[in-house]
Amino acid sequence: MRYLQKRFEKWLQTRLKPSDSITLTQRNVYILPTRPGFMLGATLLVLLVASINYQLNLGYLLTFLLAGSAVVGMHVCHGTLRGITLHLIAPAAHHVGSSVTFDVKISSERRAVRHGIGVSVLGAGQWSWTDVPSLGSSSLQVAWKATQRGLITLPALTAETRFPMGTFRVWTVWRPAAQILVYPAPEPLAPPLPPGVPRASGGAARQTSNSGEFDGVRAYRRGDPLKTVVWKKAAKALAMGSNDLVSRDTEQTQTAELWLDFAAAGFSGAGDKEARLSRLCAWVLRADKQALHYGLRLPLRDIAPASGEAHKRQCLEALALC
Repeated sequence: MRYLQKRFEKWLQTRLKPSDSITLTQRNVYILPTRPGFMLGATLLVLLVASINYQLNLGYLLTFLLAGSAVVGMHVCHGTLRGITLHLIAPAAHHVGSSVTFDVKISSERRAVRHGIGVSVLGAGQWSWTDVPSLGSSSLQVAWKATQRGLITLPALTAETRFPMGTFRVWTVWRPAAQILVYPAPEPLAPPLPPGVPRASGGAARQTSNSGEFDGVRAYRRGDPLKTVVWKKAAKALAMGSNDLVSRDTEQTQTAELWLDFAAAGFSGAGDKEARLSRLCAWVLRADKQALHYGLRLPLRDIAPASGEAHKRQCLEALALC
């Protein structure tokens, strides 16, 4: 049964046009009885046979009353999902292995409140539920785990409801068109940053310490990023009764160019490429945290040394698409 369900879902996805917004109609909403629904049907059949066999008028009444309630519940259940509009808000870039959370906005133009609408990644089984108010909208978050790097299309989603009786399941399958950029996972215990290369201007190269930080500090200037402040020295100065702050002099005293080189990442053997990219990702994050000027050398691309948030994103995107 599970195999047939997966085959049907795969076939259904090939027939769906990718879109970040979808309005549910009779053409893309499906309905089937649930297990409680089949049990209710079997119970009604037993009641009907018993009523016919023993000529029980109250048995007929109970049987057709329950059957009528089930039919009304079927129409209410189908109408709860039919007519709503789903809109996907694409998530920001993430690292491999992290949980990607993206928002789905559900809008309704009906005056009645829609209850018990759930959205999930197709086949994941982890649902997010919400009620949609009258002539309004509601948002919920769907989680998905990225397992590979690169520019990845978001997985197919499914929305369903079993309101009001739980005897019928109404659902739809939706293929988003949005894509997400997935960075490599940073190496957990990456070694220190590599030593810098002397600049062409000739100054003496300043090497990195064992912690991977460049030497050199100066007095704090107004406008310096807070991440460049040496807080350990600030704490010592405060203990001595001084309020003077010092910053890492990454702009002026870094006389060596820091290059993060794919060829020098230090791996060999199976999985070499992904391991190198993982280490380079960790180095990029560490160099950015220390507000250093750094460049990135990849097999088919070089990124000149720079610093800042935009430069970090550029390096991470290059690692993701390498």
